[in-house]
Amino acid sequence: AAPDSPRASESPPPSGLQGDLELELLGLANALYNLGTTVINDLTKEKDKPGGGKQVGLRVNETIQHLATLDDMSQHVRTMVPMQVLADIDASRNPMHLTRERLERAATENQFMNGKIQALESYRRTLDEAIAQSFPDLAPYLQP
Repeated sequence: AAPDSPRASESPPPSGLQGDLELELLGLANALYNLGTTVINDLTKEKDKPGGGKQVGLRVNETIQHLATLDDMSQHVRTMVPMQVLADIDASRNPMHLTRERLERAATENQFMNGKIQALESYRRTLDEAIAQSFPDLAPYLQP
């Protein structure tokens, strides 16, 4: 598996529909790879050789079969994938890098927001102290 793969290649796929989908997607990836290598091999061969185009047709049919199976399986999947994720993948951006970037951004925004909350709490304490000194009758109504 790739170094940024979500799990090791030795680990078994999850059980149920998710595992079946994962295996089918792996099969599709292999079929697409085989199709690509067959096309490249056929382009480098002599065109006069007998049986030159038959392999490409078989590889295309394998790929179409995997796509049809995935389409059938998709009818039973309720998981929604955000369009931004699909657009990023289509733009050749690695989903693992995107996930890391978004987690880092969320952590940064969280720290920024925590700083704002601390500043507001400090301001409220200072304001409560000033109100209690200036208006002692209001002291019981201020937050502890």
